[in-house]
Amino acid sequence: MTIYVQRIYDAPAKGQGARVLVDRIWPRGISRQDAALDHWIRDVAPSTELRKWFAHDPDKWAEFKRRYFKELDGAREAVDELRNAIGKRNATLLFAARDEEHNNAVALKEYLQK
Repeated sequence: MTIYVQRIYDAPAKGQGARVLVDRIWPRGISRQDAALDHWIRDVAPSTELRKWFAHDPDKWAEFKRRYFKELDGAREAVDELRNAIGKRNATLLFAARDEEHNNAVALKEYLQK
């Protein structure tokens, strides 16, 4: 199983498996049909407070991940829902942020691979 991370605005690629949106709010400017989702699991996204605190500031990345992983540790149902949705097949975690290196999907992939 391979987990990919991709912006929801990018076209789906073959072989990337289940497409799972992992943002709490729906991305602007994209229809549900164009998103081509298999799942939208909002509860694995960071809390609104954490998301606003982070504000995609690379200087806060390490602390963001620490706080986010702690939130995920307390959200076992949502994490289990994501793991069940993915199963043992390839999956793509989708996000809307412009920063492709410092976002919740990148952090979530790291969390799942531990």
